[in-house]
Order: sequence, then structure tokens, then C-alpha cells
Amino acid sequence: MRGLKDKVAIVPGGVTKIGQAVVDAFREHGVRVMIADIDAEGGAALKADGTSFTRTDLRKDEDIAALVAATREEFGRIDFIVNVACSYGDNGEASSRAEWLDALDVNLVGSVMLMQAAREELAKTKGAIVNFGSISSRVAQTGRWLYPVSKAAILQLTRNQAMDLAPDGIRVNAVSPGWTWSNIMDQLSGGDREKTDRVAGTFHLMGRAGDPEEVASAVMFLCSDEASFITGTDIRVDGGYTAMGPERAAPAIPLLEE
Repeated sequence: MRGLKDKVAIVPGGVTKIGQAVVDAFREHGVRVMIADIDAEGGAALKADGTSFTRTDLRKDEDIAALVAATREEFGRIDFIVNVACSYGDNGEASSRAEWLDALDVNLVGSVMLMQAAREELAKTKGAIVNFGSISSRVAQTGRWLYPVSKAAILQLTRNQAMDLAPDGIRVNAVSPGWTWSNIMDQLSGGDREKTDRVAGTFHLMGRAGDPEEVASAVMFLCSDEASFITGTDIRVDGGYTAMGPERAAPAIPLLEE
């Protein structure tokens, strides 16, 4: 894709399955990458030529400042921020104030603080930000409050950022994945991708969960010059999840005849 080669990206959450796919895609397009994550061991293992790592807790302003400084020092510029990092902790209606604040701090506020810290550099390069929404932002899900609410807030944040950063030449968009083979799916299924696809099939028109690389491809498009007139929007990389609605991928009327 045009406009990626020799540029520099920061990827918070870059040690996760989806984060690694984004990092790999950037590298394939000639982009140098600074991975930011709380997983120091996993991040160190991903360091390579043109790929570095800074341990970063998005709840700490000093970590964010150090991340931006390290990226600028090592690579000399910042073109893209891709906010993969998130918290899945969620006790639904029983979630405490502390749990709410922690989830919002990681999933929402941390990315805003990073934008503030990197804005001057992004303005110099006419860069782009890609936030991560979710299918969970658009539907109610039993027992889940913190994650869906924070993801819905990210989509509104994306629109607001796009408006106020446009004068700086900075584009801001989001991707909203459906069920994707990610760390949380790996954990919940006990590492069983076949089971994950089987369960996901009922809820996705494509009949399976997505691959991290499919989400990464959408991110590359939004960062590239191919998307130069796209800002303030959200691409649903969800295999038809949100198009389906409550009917799912099976006829409902025959159930009345049983």
C-alpha cells in the first residue's frame, strides 16, 4: 500500500496476538515499529531490526512520555499510533468503581494521553491514529458492561479526535473486530481454534472467527495513502456479525413449527 514504507508506528498492545499481527504487517510494508506493552518478557522477544520495545503501562503518564521520547530518539519521527491494548476485565453489573476506572483508564484514557503526548510529532508527519473498537460496542452482551461501554466510548472518541485533529493533518479512524483468534479467545477455549470457529460460526456470516492478520490488513489500509480521504469512521472487520442481527445464520421461522 502507498505511503507506508520508511514510516514509524507505535503499537500499544503489540505483544498480543492481534498486536503482533499488526506489527508484522507494518514490518512487511517497510514500517519501523515501537512496541509498547506491559509484558516486558514478550516485548523483548519481539525486538528485531527496525522493531523496538518499550515497556509501557498506559495508566501511567510517565510511561507514556517515556514511550514517545524513546520512539523519537530511536526512529526520529512518529507517523502512526495503533491502539490495540485493552483490558477484558468485566464483572458486569457487579463491577466496582475501581474496576470501572481501571477498565476506562486502559481502554480509553490511556490512548488519549498517548495522543496528547505524540500529537506534535504526528502533526509534523501528517500521521494517522487507528483506535480499536469492537462488535461489543454496538450490542448488549449478557454479563458484560465494562468492555462494551469502553469500546462504545472509543468510537465516539474516534469521531471527536478526527474533528479536532484534522487541522493538524492527522487522520483518526477505528477498526471493530468480530470474534478474532486473539489472546482472550485462546484463553477461553483452552487454545482450541477449531472450537472457537465452531462457536463463532453461529454468530458470523463467514462461519468462523477472524484471523489477526485480517484485522491487521484493515489497519494497514487506514494508515496508508489509500485512505487519505478517510477519517472519523469505523471499519467493521467482523465477518458479518453486525449485519446479521438477532436472527443469526439459521432460519428462525421453522422453530415455530417444531
